[in-house]
Amino acid sequence: MLYRRVARPVLFRVKGGDAEGVHELTLRWLGRLGSVAPGAPYSPPGAGCTVFGVRFPNPVGLAAGMDKDGRALRAWPRLGFGFVEVGTVTRYAQPGNDRPRLFRLKDSGAVINRMGFNNAGASALAARLASVGKLPVPLGISLGKSKVTPLEEAVDDYVASMRELYPYGDYFAVNVSSPNTPGLRTLQNAEHLDALLGALCAEADGRLGPPKPVLVKVAPDLTDSALGEVLEVCDTHGVSGLIATNTTLRRDGVAPADERLAAEAGGLSGAPLTDRALEVVRFVNRETGGRLPVIGVGGIMHPDDALRMRDAGASLVQLYTGLIYAGPALVRGCVRTLSSTRSGQ
Repeated sequence: MLYRRVARPVLFRVKGGDAEGVHELTLRWLGRLGSVAPGAPYSPPGAGCTVFGVRFPNPVGLAAGMDKDGRALRAWPRLGFGFVEVGTVTRYAQPGNDRPRLFRLKDSGAVINRMGFNNAGASALAARLASVGKLPVPLGISLGKSKVTPLEEAVDDYVASMRELYPYGDYFAVNVSSPNTPGLRTLQNAEHLDALLGALCAEADGRLGPPKPVLVKVAPDLTDSALGEVLEVCDTHGVSGLIATNTTLRRDGVAPADERLAAEAGGLSGAPLTDRALEVVRFVNRETGGRLPVIGVGGIMHPDDALRMRDAGASLVQLYTGLIYAGPALVRGCVRTLSSTRSGQ
């Protein structure tokens, strides 16, 4: 409540309301907070779980995109997160798209971004992770394609990033669903995805060290038929799980007051995505008979949304836009809701 009434209005006004400037400022603050030892993970009774062979102190994680370069890694567990996903990282450092590229749709509880995988590159992230050391919660690393890399060389690009970062990740997410890198979503097509997952799963199946889970992050804009093809490829290569979903190109559910900003190019996240993300999670759970673990992400703005996501079939959930609008209290609120309902089953 204090965040919504006091902190959020201040944050939304600083730097002239520039959303990306506020994001950078917040990461700097959290980086300072993280200089203090992170302490024990937040794990109330009933919160701990094991998914795709990894033990999580609680099922609520930070989604990729919030801390691409791992600048505030030690702060996130202090806020209550049970796991952290950094990236999306690319083989080569890249500045991303031109600014402005991040927009808050306040009346809709949404964000539009067209960041374009701005990050310092896989080598820089590896160096940072080596200096930070082991976190008290699992670390996921989201891998993407460098913008300068032609589509036909995408497999080598992803593999190079995985090799660089393999010692540090507890799982790896293959991002083929961002709408902000030209041609990237083509990699969700069965033929491209088959080649990509074949290479990455081979690397993660003992070639680089102890086997580690590989997950695929999918777009909410896929048809059921296209999503079914993705699931077939994932099954062929023994993918450990799915992350559903990335941001959407659709603008359903945007408030009238936000229609001007909604015309901006980029992927939309937040409350308008809630129902579609749930639909995708339900579809995956139904089509796989619950055998493929799902991390549910998209429109979790309230603890009840996290509960709905779990009821749809998600084993874990991630927060991004909800954290911007509801603040850190959302993290522990989601953990408490999920753990209390599990304990009462």
